[in-house]
Amino acid sequence: MNKKQKKVLTRIIIASVLMIILVLLPLEDYPLVRFILFMVPYFTVGYDILLKAFKGIKNKQVFDENFLMAIATVGAIALGEYTEGVAVMLFYQIGELFQSYAVGKSRRNISQLMDIRPDFANVMVDGVLEQVDPDDVEIGSEIVVQPGEKIPIDGVVIDGNATLDTAALTGESVPRTAKIGDEVISGCINMSGVLTIRTTKEFGESTASKILDLVENASSKKSKPENFISKFARIYTPVVCYSALALAVIPPVVRLIMGIDPLWTQWVYRALTFLVISCPCALVISIPLTFFAGIGGASRAGVLVKGSNYLDALSRSKIVVMDKTGTLTKGVFEVTKVQAVDISEEELLEMTAMAEAFSNHPISRSLKEAYGKPIDTSLVSDVEEISGHGVKANVSGKVVQVGNEKLMNSIGVQVEDIVEPGTVIHVAIDGKYHGYILISDMLKEHSKEAIIGLKRAGINKTVMLTGDSKKVADLVAADLGLDEVCAELLPGDKVSKVEELLATKTDKEQLIFVGDGINDAPVLSRADIGVAMGALGSDAAIEAADVVLMDDDPSSIVKAIGISKKCMRIVYENIYFAIGIKVACLILGAVGIANMWIAIFADVGVMVLAVLNAIRALSVKKYK
Repeated sequence: MNKKQKKVLTRIIIASVLMIILVLLPLEDYPLVRFILFMVPYFTVGYDILLKAFKGIKNKQVFDENFLMAIATVGAIALGEYTEGVAVMLFYQIGELFQSYAVGKSRRNISQLMDIRPDFANVMVDGVLEQVDPDDVEIGSEIVVQPGEKIPIDGVVIDGNATLDTAALTGESVPRTAKIGDEVISGCINMSGVLTIRTTKEFGESTASKILDLVENASSKKSKPENFISKFARIYTPVVCYSALALAVIPPVVRLIMGIDPLWTQWVYRALTFLVISCPCALVISIPLTFFAGIGGASRAGVLVKGSNYLDALSRSKIVVMDKTGTLTKGVFEVTKVQAVDISEEELLEMTAMAEAFSNHPISRSLKEAYGKPIDTSLVSDVEEISGHGVKANVSGKVVQVGNEKLMNSIGVQVEDIVEPGTVIHVAIDGKYHGYILISDMLKEHSKEAIIGLKRAGINKTVMLTGDSKKVADLVAADLGLDEVCAELLPGDKVSKVEELLATKTDKEQLIFVGDGINDAPVLSRADIGVAMGALGSDAAIEAADVVLMDDDPSSIVKAIGISKKCMRIVYENIYFAIGIKVACLILGAVGIANMWIAIFADVGVMVLAVLNAIRALSVKKYK
């Protein structure tokens, strides 16, 4: 507990002891003494509530829970129900303390889970390590990270090797290795070895800063239930206040007109009980707390949700559209076969690698790695990349065209029908076909498991989009058990396909697009929910996506949906429970069956139970 909470607890204990003593003392024959003595525990425990109610009235913001408690307790005391007046204020403060502690615990848990903000960076100055503020480190600086320290800023390892703990970022306990040449990101903990890192970003643009900013600002994007509760409370509280006033006045007046005892005290007591019951604390506190806990629990599991509105949308997802390369497959291409026609395999590979010399595409890199020799780029000229087809280049005076079947058809070259798992790269030199190179991209270990998990999670349709040939795409789709596959797509075609799928769903259903977050920004933005997977350190992913999965495991999609469904289930449990209990007790209070003690349960008891239920959203173990 913090100091403020301890102070409130002390006041609660003192007031409780005093009230018990006063209840046991025989003070019925001394009404004035009894009143004065009961005011001591009442003001001890409730002076701040009365002060807040007075300030609310002064600022013309009357209708809140402080006003309800002040009117109810002052009214009970005015009727001579001193014990109940003090008890209502006492139990209300107990509920508030419990709620404050629960929220604080949730915040501490989230702070611990997201404890990735570095306190300093080690910079070498004149041969001596100095600790400086990470904000003061410029791009291109060399920093040293020792065992047990957090990496403060994104960069590239230029010396040393170590094992990194990425649990705070990905939710995974398996460490990663870092060696010379590897990119490393801020927030990871160096478990062994000393690393020298050349920074590639400023501290404010580093991964840790972006993630912390994302989580801290997530509460600004409200879900439909949160917006509903806010509007509900604004309308509900004045309505119940006027209803209580009507309950206190109308029945006695009617009885008075009828010539019978108006029973003012009885009806005023019922109205005060009605006010205590009607306090909307359970809803106003527990619903935002549930989303706060859900977003925090998801963060611990490596799922960053940019707002509770996206958590709500995730729970209603029915269509999942996925990119293939880097999402369902490893995105690591290797040459697995070279089939040459009229030239040697080595010459075919050489001409292909030279034509791809200036490209950074993963397939191009795999071709150059397979060639394995230095490339003299002075022999390469007139390079032309043809989107969705391949590349054309002049290599040592020969026109080399490397690409898919579409490229070959466009230049009038006939190719054989090849049915093999992988990407087929055809090669033509001076308009003559000279063979093909097969490049394979392996499925990720958990891709099949992820598709099965999505079906169990209530997803009606799973779709894969890829620029690969239809034959390769069909093989992958059949292996994974996907419902639909769209192949040979240009980058713009993916957006069009997503728009077609969006037109087939109902307004209540949501479409998720899952991509690697680097070249999928347009599609991530167009989908109902854009999910960037394997986005550790990817600026494009964190900016474009609504949900960021920090590891590259496809089953994390299932985890994200599971977390959202659990969170929304808790939200609606609290809404139905709180409203149901309050409506029942309000009716009982209006007809005189429920007394002030039942009212205390309907207010404080329901709030405590709802808060306890809300913090269950922090636990996401079963989705790991």
